[in-house]
Amino acid sequence: MLAPFRALAAAALLAAPGLAPAAEPLHVRIDRHIAAGVPDFKKKAAPLAGDEEFVRRAYLDLAGTVPAVAELNQFLTSPEQDKRAKLVDRLLAAPGYARRMAWHFDVMLMERRPDAKVPRAAWETYLRVAFSENRPYDRFVRDLLATDGADPNTRPAAKFFLDRDLEPHLVTRDLGRVFLGRDLQCAQCHDHPSVDGYRQAEYYGIQAFLNRSFLSPDAQAAGAVIAERAEGDVSFMSVFDKDKKQHTALPRIAGVRPVEEPKPVTGQEPRPAPNAVAKPANSRRARLAGAVTSPENAAFARNIANRMWALMMGRGIVHPLDWDHEKNPPSHPELLDELARELVAHGYDLKWLVREIALSEAYQRSSERPADADAPEDRYLVAILKPLSPEQFAYAVMQATGHTDAERDAIKKLGPKATEEMLDGRLAPRLVAFRRALGGRPGDAGETFSATLDQTLFLKYGAAVRGLLPARAGNLADRLTKTADANAVATDLFAAVLSRRPTADERQDIADALTGARDRQTALNELVWAMVASAEFRFNH
Repeated sequence: MLAPFRALAAAALLAAPGLAPAAEPLHVRIDRHIAAGVPDFKKKAAPLAGDEEFVRRAYLDLAGTVPAVAELNQFLTSPEQDKRAKLVDRLLAAPGYARRMAWHFDVMLMERRPDAKVPRAAWETYLRVAFSENRPYDRFVRDLLATDGADPNTRPAAKFFLDRDLEPHLVTRDLGRVFLGRDLQCAQCHDHPSVDGYRQAEYYGIQAFLNRSFLSPDAQAAGAVIAERAEGDVSFMSVFDKDKKQHTALPRIAGVRPVEEPKPVTGQEPRPAPNAVAKPANSRRARLAGAVTSPENAAFARNIANRMWALMMGRGIVHPLDWDHEKNPPSHPELLDELARELVAHGYDLKWLVREIALSEAYQRSSERPADADAPEDRYLVAILKPLSPEQFAYAVMQATGHTDAERDAIKKLGPKATEEMLDGRLAPRLVAFRRALGGRPGDAGETFSATLDQTLFLKYGAAVRGLLPARAGNLADRLTKTADANAVATDLFAAVLSRRPTADERQDIADALTGARDRQTALNELVWAMVASAEFRFNH
């Protein structure tokens, strides 16, 4: 049923003059857009990142962790000319990709709100399955917006509404922000004073899809479900209107033709069966998912293309991500249009889009700015430093300290029963402490980085990090303890933690620290801690 919508959207976009399907891969066109309009582009743009910088970046972005030492060495010693493309494909095909996307979309959709009506375990499983299947994004969003939570098998998809208690203004604002890239909060009381496109009628047009919906307890479901009345309209007036004129809003997404709404006939509404969810014959909420993902709604594809670009590149083409309007134009409008158009043409395949961005030279540039070159972030001439999310940081610390390797070795002893899912089951519980210490406030997507005293204390003294340092069979400290040569210690230490080779000065620093140490094991633990707590480790660069 969804294929015709995507086909229509693709046809509409590609039928426009000059928009015929391009023969060149998208990543080639991305680089052309980035170079356009930049005088002396080759002089101002950073060179491509070295293999060490690239492999760490790719693992963090596509798998949510740093590479194991064996994986790092395999990539660095490979003579293949296309080894970067092969690495990207390998990471996208591995389970880590779905895990990484589940983390990201959890924060994007729920913004670290406390789990209320849908348990976290069920929600995370739902997300992991969706990204493991590479579910088309438009279908994914349709499920989120159409599910009422009554069926235990699909209940997790209703978390977006249920864990916001279906609060009208919160849901209206977040629908606009998260799915359309338009923060209409200022239009709640009046048209935006400086942004012509942000109008009160648009705000209440979104709210009208949901004003008849309400949370209802249901004996067959674990907690509240979303029910709906057959009647009820949304009225609004501007606080600046001296005449206090009331307006009635019908369900409407800006730019999408409204569907004619039949009036309910008294006595003809179906009565819900016992313990069933109340649903009118003409459900406004049922129409919301179709309106948001409609081929006519260009903002839908544009928004997710911009968000995926920001995920990979560290900044949106429209930035902030939910402030898409004429007073805040995109840095590269033609590029954003092309990303959105191609995403629709490829059936909202997010994995395909991530791959194309990862293969671009723009993504693969070094984070070191060329000497005397003016390279503002919104030009993407230099790789932008990206702080690790709490989840990335947790998994990276576990991999760097060798905890992941030790757990994997323990699971392998189970023989054929051992799976990657079992390994993740052992690692995932440790996320709680990192999320609590490093995550943003509830309702905050954490798009900016700001270190706090609590975070410093967590890294310096917290058991979540310190507990990973002592030697254990198969972990980093165990390997370093058994290595007598200081030069070999430095090589393994820097490869495990920072995914690179140490410089000559760094090798000497390691040798000096071990030579002057009273307790070699304590010194090794402190060296590992100092590196995982460093700014170099804390950022993807």
